[in-house]
Amino acid sequence: MHYRLLPTPLKPLADKFYRSQRSAMRATAGAQLWVAEDQEIVAALCLHTVAHGHWLTSLLVDSTRRGQGVARQLIETALADCATPVWLFCHPQLSDFYLRLGFAACADLPQPLAERLSRYQRSKSLLAFSRTSCAGLTAQGLEP
Repeated sequence: MHYRLLPTPLKPLADKFYRSQRSAMRATAGAQLWVAEDQEIVAALCLHTVAHGHWLTSLLVDSTRRGQGVARQLIETALADCATPVWLFCHPQLSDFYLRLGFAACADLPQPLAERLSRYQRSKSLLAFSRTSCAGLTAQGLEP
């Protein structure tokens, strides 16, 4: 398995992956697009610069690759050099997964994200999480 930042000209490959999984997610313009590949893309996520930090979105793993640590490794690779806070929104059933990766429930979001979460919560049950640094992962035994 190979994990990397996908060059912008290859963005259509990530969109093709999302469509193959019957997902409405798409690679967002202006975001870093990180992928896991095993001859083809098997997982992807977007990392947006926002409010002195980053917002992680569109994490999706191929349905045949789930439960194999692909999402964990992709997140750790994407955030390896990230010294700023990282925020994300997730469904409640994914809380334990993000807690194991060093994220914590977050009530204090940057204004643009707080507004977005409020809009999303009108139609979806979502929670906000944040991780302030990657430094705590080694101590938790979660270093890639």
